[in-house]
Amino acid sequence: MDDKDRTLLSLLEEDCTTPVHDLAVMLECSDDEILSRKKVLEEAGIIRRYSAVINWEAVEEGLVFAIIELKVAPERERGYDQIAERIARFSNVRNLRLRTGSHDLELLVAGKTMQEIARFVSEQIAPMDRIRETATHLIMKTYKENGVLYMEREEGKRLPFSF
Repeated sequence: MDDKDRTLLSLLEEDCTTPVHDLAVMLECSDDEILSRKKVLEEAGIIRRYSAVINWEAVEEGLVFAIIELKVAPERERGYDQIAERIARFSNVRNLRLRTGSHDLELLVAGKTMQEIARFVSEQIAPMDRIRETATHLIMKTYKENGVLYMEREEGKRLPFSF
């Protein structure tokens, strides 16, 4: 992968709706070269999908989100992969990561209500073989997601400065 591909990926990650011609101008190449590079990156699985960042808090009857932490007993030959594959199949699981720290897996889960999320954890996740412990944290407010600020600051108003 060369520098143009890396720059293209950064530009697409920032705004995947940027017109091909604008990307070509920024990268000093042709529209066809941009289309070709995008196709190669998509076929290689580097670009997985294009999506929008939605402020669900601004949507009437939006969604409730929670972070679910799991302690898992890994399998002998497959480690965490098999349990992660099972959990990833649930449509309300938005993100799933193996991480360091006190818990092994971290899920971002969406639901219509807190009760729906609680039922999901108690009925679907906690009873799974190899799940040893769960911890659920409700997300109360999102300030920034995927590099996008959700806060609106009045024009000309500065943040306080302190040491």
